[in-house]
Amino acid sequence: MAEIQPLRALHYDPAVAGPLADVTAPPYDVIDSAQRAELLARSPHNIVAIDLPEGEPDRYAAAANLLEAWQLEGALVRDSEPAVWAHAQDYTGPDGNRRTRHGFYCRVRIEEYGPGRVRPHERTHPGPKADRLALTRATRANISPIFSLYSDPAQAAWAALEPATAQAPWGEVTDEQGTTHRLWRVADPDAIAAVQRATRDTELLIADGHHRYETMQAYADEVGGEGEHRYILMCLVALQDPGLTVFPTHRLIGGLDRERQQALREALHRDFDVAEVPVEQIAPPIGQRPPGARTPLQLGYIDAHHQQAYRLTLRDQAIADAALPGRSEAYRHLDTGVLEALLLKGPLGLSDEDISHLHGLFYARSTEEALELVRTGVYDAAFFMRPTPVEQVAEVAAAGENMPPKSTFFYPKLLTGLLLNPLQ
Repeated sequence: MAEIQPLRALHYDPAVAGPLADVTAPPYDVIDSAQRAELLARSPHNIVAIDLPEGEPDRYAAAANLLEAWQLEGALVRDSEPAVWAHAQDYTGPDGNRRTRHGFYCRVRIEEYGPGRVRPHERTHPGPKADRLALTRATRANISPIFSLYSDPAQAAWAALEPATAQAPWGEVTDEQGTTHRLWRVADPDAIAAVQRATRDTELLIADGHHRYETMQAYADEVGGEGEHRYILMCLVALQDPGLTVFPTHRLIGGLDRERQQALREALHRDFDVAEVPVEQIAPPIGQRPPGARTPLQLGYIDAHHQQAYRLTLRDQAIADAALPGRSEAYRHLDTGVLEALLLKGPLGLSDEDISHLHGLFYARSTEEALELVRTGVYDAAFFMRPTPVEQVAEVAAAGENMPPKSTFFYPKLLTGLLLNPLQ
């Protein structure tokens, strides 16, 4: 079972550091150099200076020095007693619907992946883990949280925290996507105990932050013994929360020679029903599929040469079953898994290494971005995906299997800089 504890958080003091809007940032892996510069122009205390450090000869040492300096000047302060932090995100999703997602920040004991404890749902690769490990060694802190899911059909954990949300939030910030993040500090022992009871027998499913979790596993073992380093900062959201949504990430293909173009064309006409559609309808419907639904794989498709939009429908589930022997039923119905087996690794010849390191493959989270990259010839073709239902994510993970990278796009993202978790 997962061990969930309150934390003595390290956080900004707005009286010294300025408004949260100036010092928080998106996750490090979506920030480019231009956005990094823009964030630092808002405030020299922006968390991006630590979470995505620059500087020579050692950028990680520079990050550690900044973290210490900000604490000495009072821009960052540490709570004297532990608390759980209720968190609400008011957002408009890519489907245009307005929702609120509820969760809470805590610290969780680091466990090996396995039943009843913590499970991943996507494959990882070593590059990001090496970077995050170097940063963790230098700063001895979790700078950004892991986003994880847990089962709580009665919503008992949120019910224990909800009374605190009747008060003004400790902090509130609206990000560039229009998501409003609100945070309440809950130190009441009874409320914390109720949260722990509600989550005592649950297992955690990592939704976002696999690389950082595996980094912390390595760091905890490297330090050894017991202590703060055995716990990691997480934001937990119930699988049953009505504000929890998943959206698709589309696949773009580059570097196609004539041989692979022909092989792809043959595979499409062999395994799929191919129908022309208006380009406005290229993406399969984004609405959530009913829980437990097993519908045939559907994809949108366009290539840079013909510029014609198509809807691809798998002719028979037996085709996917044959391509994925030994996989669970949930995985054999997983859109990204079937696409990978039938097309990416088949006629397109991509290896696991190619897919992990983006050799000939790219991802886009909006239909408009993917279409533009194909229209302009930056990429040769694009596959437009359906969202993966949350229930299917949990089923695949429960079977002990990892999905292909970018199988899920949990929206919205968490902000970095609301809370930090010292590891000493």
